[in-house]
Amino acid sequence: MLGWFRPRARRSPRSIPQELWRRATAPWLFMRGLEPAQAERLRELAARLLAAKHFSGTHGLEVSELMQVVVAAQACILILELGEEWYEGWSEIIVYPSQFAPEREVMDEAGVVHLTKDAMAGEAWLGGPVILSYEDVAMAGDERMRVAGYNVVIHEFAHKLDMLNGAANGFPPLNAGMSREAWAQAFTEAYKDLCRRVKAGEDTDIDPYATEAPGEFFAVVSEAFFEIPDIVRETYPAVYAQLAEFYRQDPASRELPREWRLGGREGERLEARGKRGKGRGER
Repeated sequence: MLGWFRPRARRSPRSIPQELWRRATAPWLFMRGLEPAQAERLRELAARLLAAKHFSGTHGLEVSELMQVVVAAQACILILELGEEWYEGWSEIIVYPSQFAPEREVMDEAGVVHLTKDAMAGEAWLGGPVILSYEDVAMAGDERMRVAGYNVVIHEFAHKLDMLNGAANGFPPLNAGMSREAWAQAFTEAYKDLCRRVKAGEDTDIDPYATEAPGEFFAVVSEAFFEIPDIVRETYPAVYAQLAEFYRQDPASRELPREWRLGGREGERLEARGKRGKGRGER
């Protein structure tokens, strides 16, 4: 594990070939609404991320150049208008072939410690790596398999933004001029509303996993902000406004293909795909 936290020499960025970039980004609906200048800036950010981070495969998985670009492109959509420095302070991206089940000790409300092995699609560590199931990464780009609003790369990298000021709690460092009070009010009210609706057994367009904790709510609505922005704007307009100010993007206003609105809305429930990883403390 210590190797995960050992600083690595930064490599010089290499331009991502146009055909490789096209193959890596074409399947993702939210990529299709970008203007040419935005897409080119995203490609440059992805190249710099690839130069700064080291990819490691597990269980014999060889993380190909295409797989690396697929992850980097999606990770960088979050920082398109923020800058590469938002991903500084860590160096490793670990990729499993499919979902993984780490053994963990969990204490219940009665103080009893249980050993768990829950299947996970991804995980982000404070000061450490991002861990991803590539099966879940690929699923988000498969028109037959994708589930609206589900994107494990965006989810885990949103945790990384949240961790810039400590443990993931749904309150990342805000841009200059943003109101902490407005952020707290919008997110607290939406989180409580979603928790109430999920507890009442309602079917929600926002993944119920968001009710696990405020940090998970931020990561889940960040996924939805880029994947199904019109749903977020309609369901929680104050949260959408805060995310638009934070990410400095307005994806709901982009010229989008019709399948953005329809794809996956009637698909399998997100919780069936395994848990996303909670932002974990540094070890």
